[in-house]
Amino acid sequence: MAEFERYLKADLVKFCQALGINTMKKTKKELIQEAFELEKKEITEAIEKGKGYDFLTAKMEELAERYSDSLRIKIDSRKEEMLADDNSHYLIYRVLGIATEEGRLIDEYQNTGRFLYKYAGSFLEEAASLCLKFKNVEGGKILVENNQGQRPKTFEIDFLDGNNAIEIKWRDATTDGDHITKEHTRVKAVQSHGHIPIRVMFYYPQRTQAIRIQETLKTIYAGVKGEYYGGEEAWEFIKNYSGYDLKEILTKIADKRTPEDGNK
Repeated sequence: MAEFERYLKADLVKFCQALGINTMKKTKKELIQEAFELEKKEITEAIEKGKGYDFLTAKMEELAERYSDSLRIKIDSRKEEMLADDNSHYLIYRVLGIATEEGRLIDEYQNTGRFLYKYAGSFLEEAASLCLKFKNVEGGKILVENNQGQRPKTFEIDFLDGNNAIEIKWRDATTDGDHITKEHTRVKAVQSHGHIPIRVMFYYPQRTQAIRIQETLKTIYAGVKGEYYGGEEAWEFIKNYSGYDLKEILTKIADKRTPEDGNK
């Protein structure tokens, strides 16, 4: 149910109304529960009819459309805000050989790029969770107490399927050594609750220090009898574990929305 928690009450009402749910005089908690139960029912029925793949693809397309619309609104809004920005720092750009127009474009792409990275990551993580949902409609996000330290108080498991605690990352390019300590604490806390930590990261970092961090994390997972999948192994894990080829589905959606030759 945690996937519905991200909605503001007003947005959740609109979402539920689109699903045909009566939203009159219902709390956010009640709406979340009804949306969750309806989703389970629809997935179960589709699978029973042998239409799981088609229904998953349709759900993935809806998800892509929703993220795409939200991303475009964010980017357009930021571009509008930037028209009123103080651009006096372009003087320094020019000193360094960057013309004013080139500097403006760099700033624009740098600002809007942050939204793209955030939305791309959130979309892929939710898409992967959706595949897992079609494997186990009862699974989903949960919080577990951090019994290994004081901060944070809880750790989030992206998808709990039985005892398999699956953490989903689109990529992790951190080079911060503290990241290792925090992740070690998280993994041990998850294990202490009787779960098997499984890390699934679709895109491996390219910088040397970030790669070293990931190699250390892989060792940490192995040390608690957990599992670590990075790069192509992550795509294969989702495919083999859930029975649905996420990469194939996303490739079809991408080709439909934005063909690589640029012609729609």
